[in-house]
Amino acid sequence: MAGHPGDGPTPRVLRLFIADGTPGGRRALISRNRLAAALDDHKCRIEVVDVLTSPEAAESAGVLATPTLSDDSATPPRRIIGDFSNVDQIIAFFGCPRKEKHR
Repeated sequence: MAGHPGDGPTPRVLRLFIADGTPGGRRALISRNRLAAALDDHKCRIEVVDVLTSPEAAESAGVLATPTLSDDSATPPRRIIGDFSNVDQIIAFFGCPRKEKHR
């Protein structure tokens, strides 16, 4: 396995913590779908964690607010809380590779 997240066969996992069914949770899921469509899913993928059904996951990750997008493979962990609508900024912040565009 490679020494850097996203370099080896196992993709880096970003975790999106949401409170499902809330307006903020719905907006975060829409942004997640746009972000996932832009990411190279062989190198980076997004896992959704509903804090209402898995509060222990949020607690163990130290997530205090939703929505939160977290990369726990970084040291220290990198997190964005709130608005994920700017896909370019999110990709740049986490350093995730984009899908290659086919001509």
